[in-house]
Amino acid sequence: MAEPFTIYKLTILYMLNKAGFPLSNTQISNFFLDQEYTDYFRVQEVLGDLVDTELIQARSTHSNTQYSITAAGKETLGFFKDKITEGIEKDVLKFFAENKVALRQENSMVANYYKTTGSDYAVRCQILSDEKPVLDLTLSVRTREQAEAICGNWKKQNEDVYAYLMDILLQ
Repeated sequence: MAEPFTIYKLTILYMLNKAGFPLSNTQISNFFLDQEYTDYFRVQEVLGDLVDTELIQARSTHSNTQYSITAAGKETLGFFKDKITEGIEKDVLKFFAENKVALRQENSMVANYYKTTGSDYAVRCQILSDEKPVLDLTLSVRTREQAEAICGNWKKQNEDVYAYLMDILLQ
C-alpha cells in the first residue's frame, strides 16, 4: 500500500477530476476532516506540494483559494489511480452526491479586490458558469473597507444584483 502522503495527493487529484470544477481550500479540507483522514495542516502541506509540482493550479482571492487539476495532474492520476482504495472512492462520490450543488454554487460566486494605480481599490465581482463569466462587474471604491464589504456581501446578494441588472437592462 502507498504511503499516506501519496494517498492524500491522489485523493485530492481524484476529487478535482471528479468535481469537474474548481474546489476551494475549505471544501477540500472539510472533506478530509469530516472523513477523519488527516488533520488540516497535512492537507495544506499536500495542497502546497501538488501546486509546487504543477499537478494542480491555485487561484487565490482575498478570502479563499480555489484549486483545479492540470493536464499533468490528470495524467498522474491515470498512472496511479489503482492506489486509491474503493473506500476512498466511495467516500468522495458520497461527498459529491451530498454536496455537489452547494459546492458548485459556492464556487461560482467570486469577488476579489486590488489596489489601483491611484489610491482607489477595484472590486471585481463575478458569477461563473463552467468557469466562464455570466456576469463580470468591476467597481471602483475609495477604501479597503468598502472593497472588503462589497466582497463579503457579494456571496449573499449576487442573485439579487444579477436579477436587478437584468430587469433594468432588458426593459
